[in-house]
Amino acid sequence: MKRRQFIRIGGISAVASTMILPATAASNKLIGNYIQEEKYKTPVKGHYDVIVSGAGPAGVVAAIEAARNGATTLLIELHGCLGGVWTSGLLSWILDQNNKSGILREIIDKLKSREAVSPIPTGASLSFDVEEMKLLLEELCFDAGVDIRLHTRVVGTKKDKNNRLTHVITESKSGREAWNGRIFIDSTGDGDLAARAGCKFDYGDPENNFTAQPFSLLAFVAGIKFDEIRDFVRWKDDVGSGSKKRLLKQIQSGGFNPSYQNPSLFPIRDDFFMIMANHEYGFDGFNATHVSQATLQARKEIGLIVKALRKTGGIWENLRLVATAEQIGIREGRRIHGLYTVTVQDVIEGRRHEDAVCRATFGIDVHSVIKSHETSGGYNRGFKGKPYDIPLRALIAKDVDGLMMAGRCISGDFLAHASYRVTGNAAAMGESVGKVAAQAALANLLPHEIKFTGIF
Repeated sequence: MKRRQFIRIGGISAVASTMILPATAASNKLIGNYIQEEKYKTPVKGHYDVIVSGAGPAGVVAAIEAARNGATTLLIELHGCLGGVWTSGLLSWILDQNNKSGILREIIDKLKSREAVSPIPTGASLSFDVEEMKLLLEELCFDAGVDIRLHTRVVGTKKDKNNRLTHVITESKSGREAWNGRIFIDSTGDGDLAARAGCKFDYGDPENNFTAQPFSLLAFVAGIKFDEIRDFVRWKDDVGSGSKKRLLKQIQSGGFNPSYQNPSLFPIRDDFFMIMANHEYGFDGFNATHVSQATLQARKEIGLIVKALRKTGGIWENLRLVATAEQIGIREGRRIHGLYTVTVQDVIEGRRHEDAVCRATFGIDVHSVIKSHETSGGYNRGFKGKPYDIPLRALIAKDVDGLMMAGRCISGDFLAHASYRVTGNAAAMGESVGKVAAQAALANLLPHEIKFTGIF
């Protein structure tokens, strides 16, 4: 089967085939520091039971599960592939996956059958081949009947008089279009859809002027062999993560001091690795200027880090930069207000919920929001967590009906978010949200009206 035969294109069920464009540019008026655009009609291109915005680990799993439960499903993605931070972000390292079942376990098992998992033991984390992940996610979506719309961004919404979300508005090469749905899922990471629908949210660290955790741009490198550099690599036998300090000293010995003092090499193949060695401080994840500046700054630094390592010679003399991520890794965006807020007390006490969508086991992991704090404070801020449940209520928007969230934009406080934000939890959230969204859409109910007894 050819690839173009199995990629379903969003808009197959389109009701309008002619794009209605705005008035000509000449008719738009400049008023002060604003351009007053002439009114124009936006065509409604399709009707779906479930519309998912963002095809990262949470969104792609949500779409697969919704479609498998009989809902017509549209998956909208900004980038050119599915998987989000797993693929366009090059994060080939799944945290908090050991206790997860369902679609995430299915994905992992299929990656293993394709020999797309690292042959080097990585303990509780799982390392995988990004290109195989892209293909696998597309195949799973196709088999489930998901319509996929790539290179498309949600830029607006419409609600009815009862405050229920009814449409999203997108921009793409096709221009401005609208899509009607019964239930919507925001899995954008930054909560973009929910914010455009009018939802309230929290952001950043309240103890540090609401500053968010730093960004990191990931990259792939080759030209080195695991057996020769194992002391610098994050793997099963990396006791106490000593590899980070050794790698830092090696970079510094090449004449460069990286912005992140705990750089890491992660194995993908015997001769292929992911590197995370930069921190971009003081940027907001939903500010385009900030994201652009951070990306350019980070990409330049990665090049300098690789050159510094190569300069040390020996086992590093053939090191080469293979690729930098299409999207920079943003640890923290909007935390959308939901019917329940996951708090640090949930983590400390290991709270259980009847409507649990997953059990998070990853500890609190705060990357210092201020650079000067990087070497003076611990990642867990002095709190020790226990495995705890994330309830469905934290994934249902409080301020707008018909809207759910999955992934790091769910309802939680700063410290709890630093635990549940990893992709093993995001995928598990997506599965439960996809199931509930399908049930609600097909029964003509709202998500909070669905009886959900949890997965435990």
